[in-house]
Amino acid sequence: MAHHVHTLILGAGAAGLMCAAHAGPDTLVVDHAKAPGEKIRISGGGRCNFTNIYTGPENFLSENKHFAKSALSRYTQWDFLDLVQSHGIPYHEKTLGQQFCDRSAKDIIAMLMAEMAPAKLWLQTEISEVSHRDGLFHAALLREGKKATVTARNLVLATGGKSIPKMGATGLAYRLAAQFGHRLTDTRPGLVPLTFEGAAKEHFAALSGTSVPARVSCNGTSFDEGMLFTHRGLSGPSILQISSYWVEGDALSLHLLPDTDLFDTLRSRRTQVGNKALTTVLADLLPKKLVQHLAETWEISGNLADQSDTALRTLCDRLTGWPVTPTSSEGYRTAEVTLGGIATDGLSSKTMESQHVSGLYAIGEAVDVTGWLGGYNFQWAWSSGVAAGRAITASR
Repeated sequence: MAHHVHTLILGAGAAGLMCAAHAGPDTLVVDHAKAPGEKIRISGGGRCNFTNIYTGPENFLSENKHFAKSALSRYTQWDFLDLVQSHGIPYHEKTLGQQFCDRSAKDIIAMLMAEMAPAKLWLQTEISEVSHRDGLFHAALLREGKKATVTARNLVLATGGKSIPKMGATGLAYRLAAQFGHRLTDTRPGLVPLTFEGAAKEHFAALSGTSVPARVSCNGTSFDEGMLFTHRGLSGPSILQISSYWVEGDALSLHLLPDTDLFDTLRSRRTQVGNKALTTVLADLLPKKLVQHLAETWEISGNLADQSDTALRTLCDRLTGWPVTPTSSEGYRTAEVTLGGIATDGLSSKTMESQHVSGLYAIGEAVDVTGWLGGYNFQWAWSSGVAAGRAITASR
């Protein structure tokens, strides 16, 4: 069957649904999934970390660090919070400005579905081929096992990146963008646990499940959040954050307990409880399991009173500048985002429209704009989706 619409949006995720809400009538959204907003549904432990009140362009990685400024300023985190409030969705703030639903991420999906009406939504629809001729985009689709053809004046690439392939991520937007003359930047997993091999893997596996506050640094960037030891290596917020700045071969520096002056604390304890074992005092500051492991591998022994200032300084230097070199990452299987993608030099930062093909837009994770952990990537989806949707409406 043949259908004609004004705007065809590929992808019923956060960016695609938001774009549909602003693109005006005669809009069709298609997705291969059985339900819209699947990544929204599973995000934030099922409560969706839908934005961050501290969102700014400095919270994003891109080949062009200025590209995100326009969209983020035209539709801000405060605009999205107003939308959430207008739908009566209860929410709360967690650490570092992160906003979560009180009840369920499904509230956000329902809100977006209400906002995008009267746009049509076709689910369980595969995109076989897309072409552009005579000023129209022609899409060959397979909808619930039946062939269909859709022509549209505008085509929006909103199918996301490669992260979490079990959710159906395919990298389709990259292939179509390249087909229409767009350059792609290198892609790799972001916001992902890091893995180790050999002795380091064995050491960390012995500590699996242990968490500790840590400042993790790499290539001039640091994050102060929780760090978690796993069977394969390291995870937790600070590791997920730094993973976006790490490339294979780079070393990390781990600063345990960054808010504590360990040297001054141990010197003070030495005058108060010097007769206690050094490991016992350390276990008051760090997880006992970690202290036991470090005592064995770093040969920590003796009472605190027996430790000279030099010995304490050496120990504290190791605890605050612990160098480790990951072998790899968990990959796209567990990565929350994809770094890289459709190069921004081929897109308008104001409208997200292609500079190569009129009526072609790219939004969301598919574009080479990647946010930090903590709601920033959802805000980019909202902002870029609105930018494209408003531009499409203005062009009618």
